[in-house]
Amino acid sequence: MKTIEILTQEAIALLKALIETPSFSSEEDQTALLIESWFTQNGIPFQRENNNVWAFNHHFDKSKPTLLLNSHHDTVKPNQGYTNDPFKAIEKEGKLFGLGSNDAGGCLVSLLATFVHFYHQENLPYNMVMVASAEEESSGKKGLNSVLQHLPELDCAIVGEPTLMQLAIAEKGLLVLDVVVKGTASHAAHQNEDNPIYNAMNVIDWFKTYQFEKISDVLGPVKMTVTQVTTGKQHNVVPAECHLVVDIRVNDCYSNTEILATVKSHVTAEVNPRSMHLNASSIPLQHGLVQAGIALGRTTYGSPTLSDQSVLSCQSLKLGPGETLRSHSADEFIYINEIEEGIQLYIKILTDFFKK
Repeated sequence: MKTIEILTQEAIALLKALIETPSFSSEEDQTALLIESWFTQNGIPFQRENNNVWAFNHHFDKSKPTLLLNSHHDTVKPNQGYTNDPFKAIEKEGKLFGLGSNDAGGCLVSLLATFVHFYHQENLPYNMVMVASAEEESSGKKGLNSVLQHLPELDCAIVGEPTLMQLAIAEKGLLVLDVVVKGTASHAAHQNEDNPIYNAMNVIDWFKTYQFEKISDVLGPVKMTVTQVTTGKQHNVVPAECHLVVDIRVNDCYSNTEILATVKSHVTAEVNPRSMHLNASSIPLQHGLVQAGIALGRTTYGSPTLSDQSVLSCQSLKLGPGETLRSHSADEFIYINEIEEGIQLYIKILTDFFKK
């Protein structure tokens, strides 16, 4: 078995290669090849569909529950404020710069190293499956959600995203609505009691003032925000419709289906969701993974940002090296010692979890 020190060195080398290989969402074919090579070099059989690559632990046992380790290898396009070459891995003053270094390359290579550490171990109480997924940044159809059909039922998961190795035990979901408020078109000079813009004012006020009853201990209340209003084409014509876009951040007390039903029951308008699969997620404070992290001095919190947790139906913990505030920023970086600590903590948390 490789030592943790050697696995860490190899993980950092892989991260450098990933940084220097462009992998925008849906264009991750070359980084998928790098991940295939990682599994091959470690003697681990893998499967691939589109740009998702996954593998199971050597002693997989169908009678045992399954733990998912997941992070993504796609990136957004580089921020225009970059002063470094985003596709060059630059190591300087303890930092590793480059696009995707923090989000979520550091998490991905740390989880890959962790998976290798446990791969050959016998008598684990859980099966392990490692998925390096695609299209996370775009919530694409060929990402983690497309892999789930090939996996056994998942009991729990660790999703690698930059959390400074603190425990994100809940994550808000996202529901984006296109709302069409109807009215009667007319000349602006004529009296019109059915102006859709005026009708929309009541709808906007409802989104502003309505409060969902259930408030999450970790994530707080559901938050609804009207972010776009579009209507009319010329000054002397009352339009037939007023179009709104509403951004809803859903807590872990509700499903997106429940939120949509409530909106439709209160709003006099046509309401169409852009998607329904980006649900809130959570894991109980008492769960063994969380308790193992707390015992190591980790703190818990609720995350407002989306990840691949949103497509999982099992209990999931978001946890990884790096800091979310660096994600999508110019001259993105991760500290080398964050990766070193991340691998050690992942292994320690799972080791303690497996003992319970």
